[in-house]
Amino acid sequence: MPKARKQFGQHWLRSEKALRKIVAAAELSGSDRVLEIGPGTGVLTRQLLAHAAAVVAVEIDRDLCEILAQKLGKLENFLLLQGDFLTLDLAALLNPFPAFQNPNKVVANIPYNITGPILEKLLGTIANPNPQPFQAIILLLQKEVAQRLTAKPGSTHFGALSVRVQYLAACQLICDVPAIAFQPPPRVDSAVIRLIPRPIETPVHNPHHMETLIKLGFASKRKMLRNNLKSLIDSDQLSQILEELNVNSQSRAEDLSVENWVSLSNVLTQ
Repeated sequence: MPKARKQFGQHWLRSEKALRKIVAAAELSGSDRVLEIGPGTGVLTRQLLAHAAAVVAVEIDRDLCEILAQKLGKLENFLLLQGDFLTLDLAALLNPFPAFQNPNKVVANIPYNITGPILEKLLGTIANPNPQPFQAIILLLQKEVAQRLTAKPGSTHFGALSVRVQYLAACQLICDVPAIAFQPPPRVDSAVIRLIPRPIETPVHNPHHMETLIKLGFASKRKMLRNNLKSLIDSDQLSQILEELNVNSQSRAEDLSVENWVSLSNVLTQ
């Protein structure tokens, strides 16, 4: 097994139980084209290749690319791209390979230090959702982040990231994965989540305004929302609006659902 490089946030998953749950969560069929980010040593990649029509793996580590090419390079349903996923133009690179174009699912054990940018590239943002959303995104990531992504309103884990991601996708916690399931073990526990991008039932009228609203609203989680949004609207006026939206005027940012945030933003931009 190659030595993990800290600069790339590498931790090799060695738990067969976790691997099985990741693959099961993807609900792969013989027609699925899968994108894997950071295949590492190819442990998960092998599982994906056995169930999917095609697997596109993007790996930044040149040395690992050589190992993957030796192990899996002869398989017809495997395509390996060397580079940084965050900067690659995936559509352009896949243009010469029709069988691998337009992956419909993402399954990956991603580097924890770039989780936010990866989520944004896969899902887009409130103002700019991914115009070609994936059918499903299954990720192994830091447990704390998984808790935030899947948190319900009112939970201590519910924050700005929860609202931004849940506006774009349904989020489900699949299972926890302890640090000892990796080599070398990370300093934190992990979890598997499934994101199902979906059409936005009630699109916000002004997405940029909602992004600003969320940022200000969660700026100080201990304060009531009407205090955090003072720079945008008078406290008493906001209290009245919240009551009209059937939201307690004493609420903090984490008490509002995604639908509440959309309604509040729409009222404030009328």
